[in-house]
Amino acid sequence: MTITQQHGRNLSSDQRRSYGPRHRWVVLSVGVGAQAAFSAMFSGIPVTGVAMRSGYHLSTEALGLVLACIGLGVAASDIVWGLLTDRFGDRRVLLTGLTSTGALLAVMAAAVTPQDGAGVALLGLCLAVAGALGGSVNGASGRAVMTWFGEGERGFAMSIRQTAIPVGGAVGVAVLPWLAGSYGFRAAYAVPAAFCLAAAAATWRWLHEPTPPATPAAPGTTPATSGTRSPLRRWDVWRLALAGALLTVPQFAVLSFTAIFLHDVKGEGAFLASLTVVIAQLGGGAARIWTGRRTDRTGGRRTHIRAIGALAGLAMAGAAVLTGAPTPLTVAALAVGGVLANAWHGVAYTEIAAMAGADRAGTALGLLGTTLFATGFVTPLLVPAVVAHASWATVWALAAAASFLAVPLAPGAARARRPTFRAR
Repeated sequence: MTITQQHGRNLSSDQRRSYGPRHRWVVLSVGVGAQAAFSAMFSGIPVTGVAMRSGYHLSTEALGLVLACIGLGVAASDIVWGLLTDRFGDRRVLLTGLTSTGALLAVMAAAVTPQDGAGVALLGLCLAVAGALGGSVNGASGRAVMTWFGEGERGFAMSIRQTAIPVGGAVGVAVLPWLAGSYGFRAAYAVPAAFCLAAAAATWRWLHEPTPPATPAAPGTTPATSGTRSPLRRWDVWRLALAGALLTVPQFAVLSFTAIFLHDVKGEGAFLASLTVVIAQLGGGAARIWTGRRTDRTGGRRTHIRAIGALAGLAMAGAAVLTGAPTPLTVAALAVGGVLANAWHGVAYTEIAAMAGADRAGTALGLLGTTLFATGFVTPLLVPAVVAHASWATVWALAAAASFLAVPLAPGAARARRPTFRAR
């Protein structure tokens, strides 16, 4: 019996009539809101780096450590959240994670600002816990979308959900540095707290499991079973997760350090850095939707992942070559690299969930999230060290190398039929 069927037995007849197939678009909207709320915090806080370094009196190395703590928190918790999602369902996990994240950010706004005398240890701890709690949205909202949408539109739906990451991130990047500079970190923490609590309210009101179909599944569909092999024991799943981790290196390098690079090397202010990252986020979001729609029609998700990896490597290699060029050329290269580094996520999340099957989708999504955000932890630690011992050109070159390495690591075209979700 599937999780959906178990849940369906607990629904009243009124509820069963209320949450039919059309409700999938409402669920998608809730998933987008949840992902965007977390992303506004996750992406926006690093771009306050200049103000944070000054306000909290941090060195560049200490700033890198603090910013890395957000990714560490997500990496440490994502598999756990995925397992809990498979066990307890999307709704409970999202409500728990979003509410607790919003509450923690509210506490930070009240007591963990430079005016409160907060030090690097307390700031890093709070950001790590915020990442750990907020990481619940990755697997839970993804599993909700995968459960509600059928194979012919699943890639499109998941790509829309994944687009919430760069779009929500763009909102955070545009708003949080301005808030930190103009009103201080109380406002910079309070606004994403409000986003998370609003997303939790929407989850409580509208996120529900689909009711089981009244008729048997159509021929050719494969219902998930509790005996599905764990994705944690499959090398092809691990290959995709590790390739995703490598493809995330340029994403986090551009996101976390564009502001510092442009400030220290080019003498530019926060506006140009925010503009560069916003272009990367919004352009990446549009690319996610395009690739999701295209792969629904033509297939070849794995081929698309490899192609995007190769293009991202070329773009970041261009950024390395153009580090000393006039600022517009350097910024253009970083923006293009950022767009490509944000373009593959929806296809990868769809593919890894489809590989795992419905009963194990939360675990697979959690595994991918863990590898991605582990990279989000390591990258901000490595970049300052590379800058100190080499140069910014080396930073962008290493990001290019990571993208190129992901191409052969990503699994090739599937040769056998995989477990899939039953179309609703």
